[in-house]
Amino acid sequence: MSSIAIGAIGLGVLLLLLALRVPIALALAGVSVAGVAAIRGPTAAFAVLTEQPYNFIAHWSLSAVPMFLLMGSVAYNSGLTQSLFAAARLWLSRLPGGLAVASTMASAGFAAASGSSVATAAAMGRIAIPEMMRYKYEPGLAAGSVAVAGTLGSLIPPSILMVLYAIFAEVSVGQALLAGILPGLLSAFMFMALIVLRCKLKPSLAPPVEETVTWRARFAILLEVWPLPLLVLAVIGGMYSGVFTATESAAGGALMAFVIAAAQRRLTVKVIVNSLLDALKGTSTILFIAMGGFLLARFMAFSGLPTFLSDVVEQMAVDPLLFMVGVSLIYIMLGMFLDSMGIMLLTIPIMVPILHALDMDLIWFGVIMIKYLEIGLITPPVGLNCFIIKGVVGNAISLTTIFRGVLWFLLADLVTLSLLILFPQISLFIPGLMR
Repeated sequence: MSSIAIGAIGLGVLLLLLALRVPIALALAGVSVAGVAAIRGPTAAFAVLTEQPYNFIAHWSLSAVPMFLLMGSVAYNSGLTQSLFAAARLWLSRLPGGLAVASTMASAGFAAASGSSVATAAAMGRIAIPEMMRYKYEPGLAAGSVAVAGTLGSLIPPSILMVLYAIFAEVSVGQALLAGILPGLLSAFMFMALIVLRCKLKPSLAPPVEETVTWRARFAILLEVWPLPLLVLAVIGGMYSGVFTATESAAGGALMAFVIAAAQRRLTVKVIVNSLLDALKGTSTILFIAMGGFLLARFMAFSGLPTFLSDVVEQMAVDPLLFMVGVSLIYIMLGMFLDSMGIMLLTIPIMVPILHALDMDLIWFGVIMIKYLEIGLITPPVGLNCFIIKGVVGNAISLTTIFRGVLWFLLADLVTLSLLILFPQISLFIPGLMR
């Protein structure tokens, strides 16, 4: 059997294992080691298993992952993010669907501190959904808006998925993170525009919030939330200016989160311990999965399958736009059944050689890939963010209602995705200035 055939069979087995809910790290590592053994023999497989994980973990850029996680943990556990929804509510509640708009805006702010879609959805779900239900918002709109807004954590920097993509695709981590800024803001704007439009056309979805809010109250609430924008701007500004690398900016962000929490007298022993434990758990989980992805990349290199596919695509002279349409269908289908990180680590070793053959920008494609993964987080039957929201609301809102609520937002996501594909400069403008 040829090595290319072994590589193709290995990918098929991996997809099956992921669909059967085998832990991602074990599935990636097991298939990879078995595949290398089939191609090069047991000795080579043992060498890969003993050497490659260390080589990967020793990658300096990976230090950004625990630092960004620690920054988000400190911001959350010390309460720096708690006033986000309150501030957005005071400023935006007069709009049609104002509370849902406010939850989207607050989610974008939380995403910029946490870098996690799941954490964003869970945190905002506990705060915003009860408030919307109190004002008789349609349950699907209330739950769906928060589930969808939670996906912004995958795109708006600091995105952990984007850090991993940059490392595996061998592009600048800083430029990849900065590339997510405008697409992330565009996604948030599309969600908010859809909410306002729907609620304008059908006011019963979101009854107006009858309360008097003074300008003094609006500006007063900003005094509670200013540290978080300052933290985010410091991290992004450090990377954009080139003064700090992405890893150094992450470490500085974590330190700054501690300093802000201490200055506001919120840095208790409990906050420190919980923040360190959260960052440690998140880091260990992510790195185990990423090590499996690194082993898969080695297996694919041994098999020669990515090179074979890139040669086929190059010989067929496939139109890049037609190629992106096909890739979109594949990623959306995978997102319906598989975990986001599993999809990314499964496909990067295959996609990168093909993108090189088509002379397509890897940073731009990273944004597109993350957008696909965002859509997967809310796509039935395995939309993780929808299940997170279900866990938050309990029996108050059914899972069917939540999935029905996100369907409208999928349309907004598809429009955003189309714009990002047709106009690459939306993603590349800020990294281009950095270069």
